[in-house]
Amino acid sequence: MKNENNRRDFLKKCSLSTVPFLLPTTGLNAMSFERTIDEVHTENQSPVNFIYDGFALAPHEYLKKLQEINNSKPIEPDVYGNGGDTKLIEEEFAKITGKEKAIYLPTGTMANQLAIKLLNENNTKVIVPENSHIFRDEADAAQSVHSIRLIPIGKGKPYFDIADLKSTIDYINNNEVFKSGLGTVVIENPVRRADGTFVPLDVIKDISTYCKENNYKMHLDGARIHIASAFNKTSLLEYASYFDTVYISLYKYLNATGGAMLCGDAKIIDQIAHQIKILGGTVFQNWNNTSMALHYLEGINERWDEVVMRSKNLITGLNELNGVSITGFKNGTNIYDLTLSNEISLKKLAVFLYNEHNIWLGRANDSGIVKFTVNESLLTRDNKNIIDAWKEGIEQARN
Repeated sequence: MKNENNRRDFLKKCSLSTVPFLLPTTGLNAMSFERTIDEVHTENQSPVNFIYDGFALAPHEYLKKLQEINNSKPIEPDVYGNGGDTKLIEEEFAKITGKEKAIYLPTGTMANQLAIKLLNENNTKVIVPENSHIFRDEADAAQSVHSIRLIPIGKGKPYFDIADLKSTIDYINNNEVFKSGLGTVVIENPVRRADGTFVPLDVIKDISTYCKENNYKMHLDGARIHIASAFNKTSLLEYASYFDTVYISLYKYLNATGGAMLCGDAKIIDQIAHQIKILGGTVFQNWNNTSMALHYLEGINERWDEVVMRSKNLITGLNELNGVSITGFKNGTNIYDLTLSNEISLKKLAVFLYNEHNIWLGRANDSGIVKFTVNESLLTRDNKNIIDAWKEGIEQARN
């Protein structure tokens, strides 16, 4: 009973009590964790998680970090999004993207939807990647709320290119009698449903040039754009320069509990606050998210450069272990495929690494592949410590 309570305590504290992908597919309910996450932390072993883009802070960790931030420099609250740290982070995002203004929104879905709504003006069509968050994960908000028709392209590909775009637009123009108008083209970068693949800069440049020549607006769903920037060695400033609006998440890797930034020309951004209110998204205070994200925004480029370097060395070291294979993707970022040989039990390895070293692994998919994700938690340990833990764990996990 004690072990079962510890398991529930771990899931509860990580806010993951209903999310089974945290651990291997097999035997989740039968797993026992000998120590709670608090007990592991008392041994000064900060988690190293190979699951998320960020730290996945537990509630007590989040509160502790806010207190540290406040002790260093008192947090200034906003009121309905005005002033305080919310104003500071808006100014910072406008600067790093090179846009006139930026504004905080409660969700990325709202940021994406309001961007394409306002960019599109009186046009009714928006081109989106077929595998994008806007098309797959936003509950048909464009159609049902904003009367926008999404046209998906690039099916079966990580991203669409200029040939795909031209072909789709030609098809629309040649086959629709009533011209209701195409106004906006969306790119997602990096692409979550393509294992974090980044869109090559030359592809973005070609599409941007074509859109400018044909008077189409462009929106970037850049929820994880800092990650693409680090792995593709392209600055946010350059990425953003090809788009009219840019959305960036505050919780993917900036470790807030929620929130999004939308950056663009004042003509667009000045309309957003009213639109947020219409949709019921105006929140009395947002400082608990914006102060956290503002803290982690400082020095983010240097830290992610370090993550890139360390992850390459770490993966090289792990691949030298008998029975371990970690492979990347073309134009890949921080997600890799991990496979283990048949004589190694993923369940045993995952439980050992968690119990003994506070290292987290995700579960395997139906093909036996674990999505192995690197993030800033790598910077809390040296690679030798992690590799030694895996060596020990693999010996324990051999069938």
